[in-house]
Amino acid sequence: MQVVIMRHGDAVLEAASDSVRPLSECGCDESVHMAAWLNGRGVKIDRVLVSPYLRAQQTLEKVRQCLSLPENVEIDILKELTPGGDPALVASELQHLALTGVSAVLVVSHLPLVGYLVAELCPGVCPPMFATSAMASVELNGETGQGTFDWQFSPCQVMAKV
Repeated sequence: MQVVIMRHGDAVLEAASDSVRPLSECGCDESVHMAAWLNGRGVKIDRVLVSPYLRAQQTLEKVRQCLSLPENVEIDILKELTPGGDPALVASELQHLALTGVSAVLVVSHLPLVGYLVAELCPGVCPPMFATSAMASVELNGETGQGTFDWQFSPCQVMAKV
């Protein structure tokens, strides 16, 4: 199963609490560019896992504008995808999805969890840093729960190629 892990887009700094920080205009633009780039790679997402935090939810809204998702794509909002979430719990959920036949999942979350999730899925890989709206791909073996780190791209890399 392909797991595309995305950090939310750039968010404003001031808000009533961390969980309600909205995307900035830059964060909206970067998320749209990354979704269009991913769509061009032919990735067919059939499940989405997203943080309950506003900026992650808004990132997913922007991604849906450009990424071809099935009309009935299942979207799960998981509290484990917040910044301090447990990567082992998320990895367990992903392994379960792989075993049920899901072929590609988009995970929209936060630092530091996104980096720790890559390391949890791919033993021996150091947690990579993620720019805002950056994406990484891991090929996950559902039987073993072990992943292979395929690629990582940030908005500045994708927009430089346009």
